[in-house]
Amino acid sequence: MKRQISPILSALALFSMASCATAPTVEPAATPFEHLADAEMPAGFSANGLAALDAAMRNSVDEGTVRGVSTLLVKDGKVINYDQYGIRRAADQAPITEDTIFRIYSMSKPITGVALMTLYEDGAFSLDDPITKFAPELANLKVFQGLNEAGEPILVNVDRPATMRELMSHTAGFAYGLFSDDPVNKMFAEAEVLRSPDLDTYISRLATVPLLYQPGTNWAYSTAVDVQGYIVQKLSGKPLGQYLQDELFSPLGMTDTGFFVPDDQRDRFSDVFTPNAETGELEVLSAPGFEFREGEIGMEAGGHGLVSTIGDYARFCQMLVSGGELNGVRILKPETVKLMRTNVLPEGVSLFSDGISPNPQMAGQGFGLDFAVYVDPSATGSSQPEGSYYWGGAAGTWFWIDPKNDLFFIGMIQRFPGSTDRAMRKESANLVYRALAE
Repeated sequence: MKRQISPILSALALFSMASCATAPTVEPAATPFEHLADAEMPAGFSANGLAALDAAMRNSVDEGTVRGVSTLLVKDGKVINYDQYGIRRAADQAPITEDTIFRIYSMSKPITGVALMTLYEDGAFSLDDPITKFAPELANLKVFQGLNEAGEPILVNVDRPATMRELMSHTAGFAYGLFSDDPVNKMFAEAEVLRSPDLDTYISRLATVPLLYQPGTNWAYSTAVDVQGYIVQKLSGKPLGQYLQDELFSPLGMTDTGFFVPDDQRDRFSDVFTPNAETGELEVLSAPGFEFREGEIGMEAGGHGLVSTIGDYARFCQMLVSGGELNGVRILKPETVKLMRTNVLPEGVSLFSDGISPNPQMAGQGFGLDFAVYVDPSATGSSQPEGSYYWGGAAGTWFWIDPKNDLFFIGMIQRFPGSTDRAMRKESANLVYRALAE
């Protein structure tokens, strides 16, 4: 069913050639891609502006906001700026290096979405198909409509099943059980949906939890991409991890991306840090679920389960910037990539809304198929131009892709919870476009 992809990708270079451009006041870091040679920085970027970018990201380490940071800016297929600063491990103060492995959490979502869209291109589904066509276990879902006088949930039937388009845009009505104390998210957490040992168990548990709203009527960040992973598995006949390996990671040369960190590579795995409750200083967070060891991960979670390196994720981003192709290896058609980065939210629906009124912090933003999209730069307060798309991860990783300027940016930190990256991603964007304009 799946088209054949060239097996010679390992011999191909990721980008044409580039330099790590910094001003004399900032030490240039080694490129994360050993096969890249030095080249002159393309016109349009200010060395002083890029130095300011590095200084700002490094300042987050010096101030104790994060313990380490790695950033990468690529334009026109060339590395414009790469910097790494701080530590990946507290015990021996091991520094962040070009091959440091990070927990990317929800930056897994675009990867799973791309995997699902390879099956879309094969004709396995249409975006208007009901999800119950591929996950019949979800055919009898109920919808939460408040509490009765006794404080018990009022549940009604769904008007119709959610479509694949709604599943990929977080408008299907699913909960997540992570950040809200509403009754549905409480039921989701109590059912231990995300603690399922495998995707079959996951879908069975999910079927017991009502939807937050009727499909297509609102937006809620959700477990929808884990459902997508289950559907990838059903449609392909392969475990999700195997499908990702066969159709994305191996073809793209993403050698360090997966659902666990192998034992012989754990020295490269970053600690994840969290503020001490009393002092506020960052300390290592050691708890079950953060180690990503083989045999301990439970289900292969397409929505949040992957680890990766900045170099691996750059290959993924460059493939998207290049219209679904990387060095002669095609993953998606250009029109499919464009479809994924096109806003599909219904009129009046916005990101992180309360269901009644728009969220002003997300004004000017929409959502495509597993990406958030900037649709009105004048309303976003962000530097990215219209059509840019992005997402981030719970430990603070972030990225955006700007088709207008043929560029992408990746930032990697490991702090949990990851709200720190909101300020860092905004500052990084401001400084990138300031450097481009100078």
